[in-house]
Amino acid sequence: MTTATQAQHRYLESFNEFEQVAAGQELPWLRELRRRAFARFCEVGFPTTHDEDWRFTDVSAISNTAFRPLRDSQSGVSSLQLEPWRVEGADCQLVFVNGYFAPELSVLNELSENVTVTSLAQELSRNPRSIERHLGRYIDLHRDGFSALNTAFAEDGAYVHVPRGVIVEEPIYLLFVSAPNGLPVMSHPRTLIVAEEDSQATFVEEYVSLGLEPAFCNAVTELVAADNSVLSHYRIEREQASTFNISTLRIQQGRSANVASHSVLLGGSLLRNNVHPVLAGEGSECLINGLFLGSDRQHIDNYMLVEHASPHCSSRQFYNGILDDHAHGVFHGRIIVHKDAQKTDAKQTNRNLLLSDDAQIDTKPQLEIHADDVKCTHGATIGQIDEEALFYLRSRGIGEVSARKLLLLAFAGECLVRMKETAVREHVETLVNQYVLRFAIPNAQNGRPVEAIVKAS
Repeated sequence: MTTATQAQHRYLESFNEFEQVAAGQELPWLRELRRRAFARFCEVGFPTTHDEDWRFTDVSAISNTAFRPLRDSQSGVSSLQLEPWRVEGADCQLVFVNGYFAPELSVLNELSENVTVTSLAQELSRNPRSIERHLGRYIDLHRDGFSALNTAFAEDGAYVHVPRGVIVEEPIYLLFVSAPNGLPVMSHPRTLIVAEEDSQATFVEEYVSLGLEPAFCNAVTELVAADNSVLSHYRIEREQASTFNISTLRIQQGRSANVASHSVLLGGSLLRNNVHPVLAGEGSECLINGLFLGSDRQHIDNYMLVEHASPHCSSRQFYNGILDDHAHGVFHGRIIVHKDAQKTDAKQTNRNLLLSDDAQIDTKPQLEIHADDVKCTHGATIGQIDEEALFYLRSRGIGEVSARKLLLLAFAGECLVRMKETAVREHVETLVNQYVLRFAIPNAQNGRPVEAIVKAS
């Protein structure tokens, strides 16, 4: 039996067991959606490097590992363990352990009138029609096996509904924790966010992991931005080095909707970050902003697909990467301008710093234009720390580590300044400061304690 066949056989067993106990299994439309998605997964399997959209990323480490779902929502996780991931200023914090809602670990403060923030499983139980209108309506099951696999196992995750005209002042924070508990565990959290006309809100998804055992988190978020809504979405990933994370953000934008997507990727072994906005309403705007930092043998793949489907829309993509050691980064940005999307204004920029001779970046910006009255540009740069700037700082009495950190923070700061000045941005800035210090230490000194190097510098 081949490895691919063995993997599909394992997932078939898991799916058969899952169907017997899954929330919402009594709903015909949901049962059909799951079965259709699993059939698609069986048809295409996991992507390989022969697939154009995945040619820089080998996911065999995922397909070859016997991951299993773990339905126990807490898995021994305590509130004390989650303290490092609490964010001050959040309206609420929903915690999901191995893909399942953990109410005992969550904090739910009073929200704006009629705003719903709950788990997907709970909403399926009490109001399935609100889920049926949107779940699976936007994600493309045919793009890759991971989206199909998530939909097949879609049961729990977050559900957020912001009514028409409501402005949510503080961020809605969703924390996804992988806790292997001694076994290679997989989770498929599904998030559905629906923001109605003229609403405003900020959403944060943060992914972390506990323990050193392998974990596979395959997350999908569908975000519906109705007419004239103003939304910000943050995805922060800082899992352990034994974790695989595949995430897909699918955004559906109405007329004059304004959406900002911010990704900050810091941890994990193999990451794939898919962002797919469709500007379906005339006059909509989208910002796709990201920062990724890779070291050791991390593999971080960013795939951006922006579809302009209506006229007078604009999109901006800015992704910066910093790679050290043997890390491998990928940026694949694709802009599709459909025939009716006249007066499109789209820009795509990818900038990368390589801090070692063994670090690698593959960057592939693409434009696919079917309209004749558009303004589209793209570009990519790859370089190293500016030695002249480093020399200038050192000649002013700044130590080498501090000088390198200043230059790296300035590079990372290009992405941070595009975030609104909120508690979320402060949280991200703190994380980036901590991680950048590791990259500021020259490779030749990596054997010395960080504190000693900083003191000596």
